[in-house]
Amino acid sequence: MAANATVAPMTGKSPLVAVVDDEEDVRHALLRLLRSAGFDVLVYGSGTEFLRHVQDSAPDCVVLDLHMPGQSGFDVQRSLSERGLPIGVVVLTGNDTPDGRMRAMANGADAYLCKPVDDELLIGAILDAIRQRGPPA
Repeated sequence: MAANATVAPMTGKSPLVAVVDDEEDVRHALLRLLRSAGFDVLVYGSGTEFLRHVQDSAPDCVVLDLHMPGQSGFDVQRSLSERGLPIGVVVLTGNDTPDGRMRAMANGADAYLCKPVDDELLIGAILDAIRQRGPPA
């Protein structure tokens, strides 16, 4: 059973996690898993869609697929960095390569995980990424 997400002590709110993946079944499975673990969750089918809403939604962490049509996960990482947004990034990919791993981590990913992923490992990586970014301003 997955551990519950820690509630932010000052706000009493659950952490907000954005899931960005072009595969609908992956988005749905992650939505169910993360909600059952106590997170608030937003799902996006593309990097472009996520980037269009990221400023207003202000997620604490994004679970990001690397290989998507249009803007890739690498493009999303670059855009987050350029905008100076302090969002934790957990890469979740089905196409693991040494170059992709190195590039994602060099671009600021807090964790790099491969599909299929262990539920506890993913939840732990999200919580770690949120903690590393510090409390919201």
